[in-house]
Amino acid sequence: MSNSYYLLTLLGCAVVTWVPRVLPFVLTKAITLPPTFEKFLSYLPMTILTALLMQSLLNFQSGQFPTLRFPEVFACIPALIVGIRTNDLMKIVLTGVLGIALLRLL
Repeated sequence: MSNSYYLLTLLGCAVVTWVPRVLPFVLTKAITLPPTFEKFLSYLPMTILTALLMQSLLNFQSGQFPTLRFPEVFACIPALIVGIRTNDLMKIVLTGVLGIALLRLL
């Protein structure tokens, strides 16, 4: 396979990734959304982050009730405290990463 094939594949992947992320912003700048729809959309980031958090805190196995991943839960507690106090996403992520790193080190 040639380098041009890889370059075209990379550019195609970039476009396919970029368009769905940018197109909604461009479209919502051009039109005005109803207030109820804007309120609905305001809940999406928190909902997505909560789903990702639950997926990382729970261990799913077919045919069984989900169980907790205790190292992740223990690392989440200081991250939640930092989140409540600071409301700064970078500090929350750093606290969570450092917490899980320390727990895995021990």
